[in-house]
Amino acid sequence: MRLLLVEDDDAIAASLEAPLTAAGFEIDHAVDGAGALQRIAAGGHDVVLLDLGLPDMDGYDICRAIRGQSTIPIIVITARSDEFDRVLGLELGADDYMVKPLGARELVARIRAVLRRSAASASDASPADRLVVAPLEIDLRTHRVYLDGEPVSLTPKEFELLAYLAGDAGAVRTRTDIVEHVWDANWFGPTKTVDAHIAGIRRKLGDHAWIESVRGVGFRLAAPGDRSP
Repeated sequence: MRLLLVEDDDAIAASLEAPLTAAGFEIDHAVDGAGALQRIAAGGHDVVLLDLGLPDMDGYDICRAIRGQSTIPIIVITARSDEFDRVLGLELGADDYMVKPLGARELVARIRAVLRRSAASASDASPADRLVVAPLEIDLRTHRVYLDGEPVSLTPKEFELLAYLAGDAGAVRTRTDIVEHVWDANWFGPTKTVDAHIAGIRRKLGDHAWIESVRGVGFRLAAPGDRSP
């Protein structure tokens, strides 16, 4: 597995490279946002570790730019511990968010968990699998989404969440169900993760009514105008 580490602090980078190399990862190191985006464009990486405090670009802008060209898993590594920063990072497309200082074992475990989820979501769909909630179409084989025939760009986790809701359109999915199916039963990230991803999907579909919040329960997907009273 080839990992892109985006970190401008050489000491921190060195402290991460040793355990990651020992865990079997091949490390490619970028010290700024421009270098990171060039390497992503060249391809060949399996996961990105992204520091937010870079000298040339804000990490959130880099995260957004990566998502504009790739579905590669992104794990944010940062000293920013506020819930607002966590939610924003996840909404912009990060698959996980870790606060420094980082424990090497936890970091390796999180990377492997993200890679497992990414691989599972890519392999679970059969070639004919397509979910349709007119005019929304979700192609599970190619991980593409179309609304009125126009493509909708979603992050990998947004895609998984939308597909899970669309798998039983009209039914209410609880937050617990969503976390267990889209993340995993042992997920220990921030509690606002589901809400952040729902907000991102709503924004990209262009209509808040696509996903209804059911107070105290969870969320329901249905085409706007198809709501039951």
